[in-house]
Amino acid sequence: MQEQNVPPRLRPMSTILFGSRWLQVPLYLGLIVAQAVYVFHFMVELTHLVEKVPHLAEADIMLIVLGLIDVVMISNLLIMVIVGGYETFVSRLNLSGHPDEPDWLSHVNANLLKVKLATAIIGISSIHLLKTFINAHNLDQHTIMWQTIIHMAFVISAVSIAYIDKLMAHSTAKAH
Repeated sequence: MQEQNVPPRLRPMSTILFGSRWLQVPLYLGLIVAQAVYVFHFMVELTHLVEKVPHLAEADIMLIVLGLIDVVMISNLLIMVIVGGYETFVSRLNLSGHPDEPDWLSHVNANLLKVKLATAIIGISSIHLLKTFINAHNLDQHTIMWQTIIHMAFVISAVSIAYIDKLMAHSTAKAH
């Protein structure tokens, strides 16, 4: 909507409503701090792995490495939310032509972000489930069953989100 089409008495309201998107900036900055915490956690766990490696069994090393992969995947999820969310809901980053611009950022929208986030959550859940299966001898069947059910709920949700996104894209293409 262009400014000249807005009745003069509503212009301040439009300005306030549109400007309210900047209230999200502290949230994204907070997520950057959370990512720094994950980097610190990763380095601590990596240090523990290197220090303990002579005394660890292969299964223990695998569990620690899966934990490190989990931290990386959560960090990737944070980047998608920070960069994609800011670009979608706050302001353009104007990275066009930047050599490090992620491919997906050029066509990011709320629906694509939802699908990417759902896929990332499935990846994180898969790592947790793999850790559970590797460590199954130390867990009760009830815990394993619920983790599997929760993982499948994530998979079904992601497939549903992607399917709905595809339907919406198809109906939008037909409308044009």
